[in-house]
Amino acid sequence: MRLFFFLTLLCPVLSFAQSGVITGIVRDANTKEALIGVSVQVVGAQLGTVTNESGAYRIDNIPLGSYTLQSSYIGYQALSKFNVNVTSGNAQIINFELVPASSQLGEVEVVARRRQSAAIADIVTPLSVQSLSTEEIRSNPGGNFDISKVVQVLPGVATSGTGGGSRNDLIIRGGAPSENVYYLDGIEIPLINHFTTQGSAGGATGILNVSFIEDLKVSSSAFDARYDNALASVFEFRQRYGNPERFSGNVRLSGSEFAATLEGPLSPKTTYLVSARRSYLQFLFKLLDLPIRPNYWDFQYKVDHKIDNKTSLSFIGVGAIDEFAFGVPRKSTPESEYILRSIPSNNQWNYTTGVALKRLVNDGYVNLALSRNAFNIDLEKMEAAQEGGTPQLTLKSNSRETENKLRLDVNKYRNGFKYAYGVSGQYVQFTNDIFSLIRNEVRDENGNLVQPAVTVNYDTNLDFFRYGAFGQVSRSVLNNRLSLSFGLRTDMNSFTDEGRNPLKTLSPRLSASYLLTDKWTINGSWGTYYKLPTYTVLGYQENNDFLNRSADYIRSIHYVLGTEFLPREDLRFTVEGFYKDYSNYPVSLRDGISLANQGGDFGSIGNEAVSTTGKGRAYGAEFYVQKKLTRTVFGVLSYTYVVSEFAGTDGRYVSSAWDYRHLASGLLGKKLPRNWEFGAKYRYAGGAPATPFDLEASQRNYASLGVGILDYTRLNTDRLRPFSQLDVRIDKKWNFSRITLDLFLDIANVLGSNTPGFDRYTFQRNEDNTGFATTDGNPLRLDGGNAIPVILKNDDGNLVPTLGFIVEF
Repeated sequence: MRLFFFLTLLCPVLSFAQSGVITGIVRDANTKEALIGVSVQVVGAQLGTVTNESGAYRIDNIPLGSYTLQSSYIGYQALSKFNVNVTSGNAQIINFELVPASSQLGEVEVVARRRQSAAIADIVTPLSVQSLSTEEIRSNPGGNFDISKVVQVLPGVATSGTGGGSRNDLIIRGGAPSENVYYLDGIEIPLINHFTTQGSAGGATGILNVSFIEDLKVSSSAFDARYDNALASVFEFRQRYGNPERFSGNVRLSGSEFAATLEGPLSPKTTYLVSARRSYLQFLFKLLDLPIRPNYWDFQYKVDHKIDNKTSLSFIGVGAIDEFAFGVPRKSTPESEYILRSIPSNNQWNYTTGVALKRLVNDGYVNLALSRNAFNIDLEKMEAAQEGGTPQLTLKSNSRETENKLRLDVNKYRNGFKYAYGVSGQYVQFTNDIFSLIRNEVRDENGNLVQPAVTVNYDTNLDFFRYGAFGQVSRSVLNNRLSLSFGLRTDMNSFTDEGRNPLKTLSPRLSASYLLTDKWTINGSWGTYYKLPTYTVLGYQENNDFLNRSADYIRSIHYVLGTEFLPREDLRFTVEGFYKDYSNYPVSLRDGISLANQGGDFGSIGNEAVSTTGKGRAYGAEFYVQKKLTRTVFGVLSYTYVVSEFAGTDGRYVSSAWDYRHLASGLLGKKLPRNWEFGAKYRYAGGAPATPFDLEASQRNYASLGVGILDYTRLNTDRLRPFSQLDVRIDKKWNFSRITLDLFLDIANVLGSNTPGFDRYTFQRNEDNTGFATTDGNPLRLDGGNAIPVILKNDDGNLVPTLGFIVEF
């Protein structure tokens, strides 16, 4: 803390006034054609220019600071980009995509007066869609440059377990983390987090480098038909291209990692972005005497090449290497002993690499994308109560998922109609060699069987094809007051019993937006969406038979109605109500519960026989306010009421693992004089559902499993306390010649609020911590009959300060 304020006093002596540069390209949003002669103005600086024959613009000698950038062109709706932060360290690359205005000039003045929303710029209806810019992502308090944490300020978004704890499992409107899909420049990436749970898609911390991201759009319903396998949300990350003029980049040091990003031109037609990031959490956790030692690397690149005026290529890649190991703490505590015995070691790696070709054609463009992604996870865990001798293995798993994908879509805009169609195909390979002890064999003192052993033990090798097709058309009618969009999609596969039937997954979707005034719209949508069960489910085997080959695609039908109010271009209000009806949801045949009630942890989900006969429902309402930066203040405020319930084999609806009921968040940012900036973020989530322990079964099995056994006859009948956290951040920038230094202090949980977590079942240790205490003084019996059970509360809350810096050059 003292170092932070010392540097704030020292650096002004070394800094001096500089100017910055904004550059970019302006295109037609529908056809992607470059627009010539577009006016681009820096609001408040009396600076501007027009685009050249390539649609490019450049504005030099801009005084340092934060600005609104505005583009306007005859025949198009004007568009503004807010919170454009001009520094001396690197050029700001800001691209625009303008939407054509009404061709019937003067006929509908309301439409002509209505500018594009600051948040939503290129869609037919703003229903269930939110967006964030790169500056909002970068400066998010408590976000630690992690996109999964940043999006928690949006309506309907929670995280697994505690509504905002240590994991990044994104829960959107009461749906499981595996129901989200992620696209990076139009190429699907299955994972966006380190230490991902297989079959869940959550994780501990984000992979994506925020320095690459131009903007992010999150759709929580009314999904475009081009996207498959989405039930809860679609995340569309759009990356910028590298600096076309000179070598530049940034380095960043934060509380948990060091990252470097480099960019520049390779040729007059080629630019690049490349980054690497290394964590040092393992050293920090060792210093803090914590038993876990998380360690990760991640890498990312993007190369853009312009073949000619109509054809461009983009090469992208992102990957990670994760190691979740353990160390013996200097001072043992019941909590650290529990962690050492309950969590498996976890080594994993993943990558996505791809190439996308974009070709402009008459009235539109064609996208062709070829990509490959792979995910490898190794888990291992030993018997919990082993006090000597040879440890007994209770979990060993080596699993790999590989997908090779080809996507083609054609996009046209003609005579007021915007339409698209395309096909997709992929070749899937899945291997899983697993041994897992679910229940140990337990006998009484007379040798009578009390509990039979339950294990999962198989080695599967699965490969099959997935393919699909879609069509989407939209049009404005009634003098452009009513915008309509209709889509149709079908998906098939070569593995499941009925996977080749296109009618089984025929998924129509319809959305509409009616313009009441130049400020008010009413929006509605209805759609059917399908998702293939996870590969851990499909690949499950017994006696060399695939027991889940009869699994159906999970189906969810969405009904949404809402309104949007735009009193100003920089201010947006939305209110929405939603209902999601689930069917064909996987239900565990072993435990009789829906996989939606298994939550998420560091391991795997779905390695068991299931029946896709489950049902579920999620419904609620959202309120959202977004204020873009125009002078010195920006912020968002959201509240969501959501109910999420699923049924198992008994058909009885119970609260799912994602049933938080109340979600509230707020973000406030303030630009201060002399390049200071302050931000505060608040999050609240209702208590997560919790299942009590089966005390008898837990005592019998803890010695081998290291965890308690939940009582599924009382599934989610308890709730944790609500989650509440306030984060703050202070930034100070200094601008030198072609270098900008940003020093920041980020304090997570500034009030030290307790973070509610699930109780932990364990056995009491003896005084010298050499073994477990017992009621009779004898060694612990395998059935735990002489153990002393202990329930550990899990509600610690700590203030976590982070002092870091970013150097742009």
